[in-house]
Amino acid sequence: MNTEKMFGQLGASAVTTLTIRRPDDWHVHLRDGDMMKAVLPFTTSQFARAVVMPNLTPPITTVAAARAYRDRILAARPEGSDFTPLMTCYLTEETSADEVETGFQEGVWVACKLYPVGATTNSSHGVTDLARIGPVLERMERIGMPVLIHGEATDPAVDIFDRESFFIENSLQRLIKRHQGLKIVLEHVTTVEGVAIVRENATRMAATITPHHLVLNRTSLFQGGLRPNFYCLPVAKREHHRQALRRAAVSGEPCFFLGTDSAPHLREAKQAECCSAGIFCGPTALQTYAQVFDEEDSLCRLESFASCNGPSFYGLPVNHDTITLHRRRDLSDRSLQVGRSEVAKFRGGEWLAWSIGEVSE
Repeated sequence: MNTEKMFGQLGASAVTTLTIRRPDDWHVHLRDGDMMKAVLPFTTSQFARAVVMPNLTPPITTVAAARAYRDRILAARPEGSDFTPLMTCYLTEETSADEVETGFQEGVWVACKLYPVGATTNSSHGVTDLARIGPVLERMERIGMPVLIHGEATDPAVDIFDRESFFIENSLQRLIKRHQGLKIVLEHVTTVEGVAIVRENATRMAATITPHHLVLNRTSLFQGGLRPNFYCLPVAKREHHRQALRRAAVSGEPCFFLGTDSAPHLREAKQAECCSAGIFCGPTALQTYAQVFDEEDSLCRLESFASCNGPSFYGLPVNHDTITLHRRRDLSDRSLQVGRSEVAKFRGGEWLAWSIGEVSE
């Protein structure tokens, strides 16, 4: 789609309907069982493909487990859906380089996911020391398999708002130097430092940016009282970090692309004494991205961010079908029923500035 030409002719404010190549979600949590069946339609209705996170219980650490999980996702797709899940391997300190290569060569895995132990939901099987997975990273470097990094330090002495920048300075910089051919995605980037290191290494490094980190800052967590539904990991940061993310997202630079990090939790887990981290942004993701790009006078670059940069990094073709968004108010339900409980939707109950229309061939 030649959106640049269209906007040059009309001007952004005059555009009421925007048609772009169908986007992909390069970071999503679909969970499993009843939860997966409930949340999956929100992903399939917007995205043609999605990189599915492996932090289930137990985690997806083998090719056989990944195949089985993929089959469950495919079986749960709404009737007529052509959605394709892209599976990932959960790296542990016992992960076999041969297993990783087998899964990659057979097309089961598109990448490996690196969680520092204790960094987020179901990360207790993660990595305590990057040196312990050196042989696996060397193999991935050789075969061209990306590593997707949850880039946060987990030392309790590090302030939670500094965990990303601390990890970049003390771990990621060393990994980049040690594995100079390794393809890296810094997942759900949240800081000025994260944006900077991706730009510095853009020939082989990228970052996903979530819709909620483009909208929320750390003050949002406490406005009108403690907001558990705004708590995610990494947490939202100061306003200057949010502005840096918005500039990166709308820049048109190919090293930044869409990844919702949509992460549903039942209401009782979000409103518990120890609140679970994660925001279920799947239902309103594309509408929120469109609003942000509109506010930044950059709707002409939404297609690159949402539909082109990710496939380019992963070496996959762009989608041929399209999706249409309309500049009209849309009201999302506050929550999604799952069994006898519910999951709060990000921006649920809000009037959204954009709505999603049809998907076309």
